[in-house]
Amino acid sequence: MTEFGIGTYIRNVVQTLARLDQDSSYFLIGSPAKVAEYGPLPRNFHAVPLVAADNTVKGNIEFRAIVRRLDCDVAHIPHLFWLPRGLDCPYVVTVHDLLEHMYGTHGQSGLRRRLHHYLTRRGLRGAARVIAVSQFTKGEIQKLFAIPGDRIEVVYNAIDDRFLHGHATESDRQLIAQRYLVNHPFILYAGAIRPHKNVVRIIEAFSSLKSELAKEQQLEDLKLIIIGDDLSSHPRLRRTVVRSGVQQDVRFLGFVPIEVLRIFYDVAKAFVFPSLYEGFGLPPLEAMAHGTPVVTSNTSSLPEVVGNAALMVNPENVFEIRRALQQALLDVEVRARMKQRGYEQAQRFSWTSSVSRILEIYREVAGQRGASRGAAAD
Repeated sequence: MTEFGIGTYIRNVVQTLARLDQDSSYFLIGSPAKVAEYGPLPRNFHAVPLVAADNTVKGNIEFRAIVRRLDCDVAHIPHLFWLPRGLDCPYVVTVHDLLEHMYGTHGQSGLRRRLHHYLTRRGLRGAARVIAVSQFTKGEIQKLFAIPGDRIEVVYNAIDDRFLHGHATESDRQLIAQRYLVNHPFILYAGAIRPHKNVVRIIEAFSSLKSELAKEQQLEDLKLIIIGDDLSSHPRLRRTVVRSGVQQDVRFLGFVPIEVLRIFYDVAKAFVFPSLYEGFGLPPLEAMAHGTPVVTSNTSSLPEVVGNAALMVNPENVFEIRRALQQALLDVEVRARMKQRGYEQAQRFSWTSSVSRILEIYREVAGQRGASRGAAAD
């Protein structure tokens, strides 16, 4: 769901900027179809088509030509890829995570890894400002690429407004019962299915949990629902399900629209997200916004994101994951406390607050450019 996550980031930044700043001119360079998804925008926002893919050499050259033609004061690169260099204006880059440098190098040659590292470091060092989505990500940028901390600004992500449309109604529950045949209590995981997401251990912990619940004769019809990639692309998960003996209790639903995902978050008995690495990790916050108890990792950015509102575990310990899920399901006092704390934690992250800071960064960088132009003219 990385692509989806970045799309959510761009959409919320654009829509919030449109609300906060109707004076500056903004040029949205990219696919016209994606720009159309942002909905009606004020007159100071202009869509500029980028024909080539933005992560190709051709797209990079085209992007640079467009920025030069528009005489931009500052460009915002919303995620880390083959970064534009040699722009005629300063640029700001948002770093969501450094996953490609942590988990994405397996199978690559040493030369390819070194080139990737060099180009990324060069792109980051050339930026007027680097925006990190968490303190953890800022630390990773400093550690891996030796970027000075005073050039990196932490600006948190927030929840998409579409997750804040109240609790599931009876018709919502009927929708998932009829369309997805879900009419039983369930634990939910939502996100990409990639090795660092730790889905194998979720299945193993769920299998152990089912055995414990059977002994206590509680929640015997409990299911595990995994929303993300199609199972056919991940044979290892299929083998884990079979080996763990939970073929009848684990459902893979693939991707679902946000409007439907909102219902699943709301109806779930608990949300489990023991990821090994997250630059920010929005899904736990999305679940919290619905009052759903969350079990997540005590590593990377996740403690920073969930605060004291989740049960945190060692993501490599299946027993800890199972025990936390059991507590989140059966301990009435813990459930009530997590529900209240979850609501409060989710409200601490606001697109209005975050984009206000991004807007300040734009103005600071543009102002520095104006000052340097004035000095050059003198």
